Amino acid sequence: MESITPIIKCENLTKKFKHFTLDIPELVIPKGYCTALIGENGAGKTTLLNCLAGIRRDYTGNLTFFEQYTDKDRELNPYVKEHIGYTGPNLYFLPNWTIRQIRELGGMLFDTFDVKEFDRIMNEIGMADNGKIDLSKKVSDLSSGNRMKLAIAFVLARDTQCLILDEPASPLDPLMRDRLCEILRDYLVSREGERTVFCSTHNVADMEQVTDYAIFLENGRVVEQGFVEELKEKYILVKGETEDIEAAKKVLYSISVNRYGFEGICLAQNLDKLAGMDIMTEQPTLNQITVAIMKANTKMQG
Repeated sequence: MESITPIIKCENLTKKFKHFTLDIPELVIPKGYCTALIGENGAGKTTLLNCLAGIRRDYTGNLTFFEQYTDKDRELNPYVKEHIGYTGPNLYFLPNWTIRQIRELGGMLFDTFDVKEFDRIMNEIGMADNGKIDLSKKVSDLSSGNRMKLAIAFVLARDTQCLILDEPASPLDPLMRDRLCEILRDYLVSREGERTVFCSTHNVADMEQVTDYAIFLENGRVVEQGFVEELKEKYILVKGETEDIEAAKKVLYSISVNRYGFEGICLAQNLDKLAGMDIMTEQPTLNQITVAIMKANTKMQG
């Protein structure tokens, strides 16, 4: 297992709602990688990210940033605020704000906000017409995808060490999702080992090509985590014949059945329990592992 240097560490983090509790005894987000926080809608992803980013402060527990700063420092120490970038969905910017106001706000809030870099990124991601940005356009006039593009440009125009991104790919079209992965990889590579991305998603296919480490959150609890390559060794994709379905169900972590046989995910340590069956094995994708973990931990019935 690769050694981990934490960029953010959570200890006994708890946030209670009436019918839901986020309960994280311990969690480390590794420095220098893109970590995907994966889970169903309602699993607690946004609650966790809001706690880390300081959007929500009504939680209990301890948070550590950059191995030395607490969540109190996050609110009071300029270094922490300057070096962590956050984007979230919905009302990230007020609807009546114009792009010009947002552009000016960046320079007022953050010492490292670079207007020229903001303009360059806006142009690169298709937010300019023939190289010219309509600075008078209001946030309310933008589509959900373009609002997310604006938020991405805003946060990337700063000199940060850690990005916390809540469902950045969800409102984007397929082409921009692919471009987002390239942008995030470039962000990491630009200072190899010094920059970190922590982003949430309920559709891992959006972010699979850029994900190095995965944390699976279900029902407010971490149910699995690890480097992607290690997870692909821990879980094996198994395909088999119809006559072995019932026996395979007792071994596989998850299984889907059709008229030709079965397909499912098996823990590598249990593969020998399928001995004697006519099976094929393959390395699973992160998406296939995700579906299996979700099926094993979901609240959905059936």
